Amino acid sequence: MSPRDGLHVVRGADRLTLYEWRTKTAKHFFCATCGTCMYHRRRSNPNEYGVKMGALESVNPPDHCPIPWTEGINHPSDA
Repeated sequence: MSPRDGLHVVRGADRLTLYEWRTKTAKHFFCATCGTCMYHRRRSNPNEYGVKMGALESVNPPDHCPIPWTEGINHPSDA
């Protein structure tokens, strides 16, 4: 996680595409070239960004296994 003012895109900002769902609280930024979601403004805390580990320079996700995750079906904001 990153605070909203703590995320700085250093390359490729011109290739990002925004996707928003119904409430437009969450904002998902995808690479327009390959379709990968790079980061998103979190619905559960709009003051934070969730950043995909693979989008970080010099970070290899398998080096950090096991990586905890949560499924998206039962989101706390949907209760």
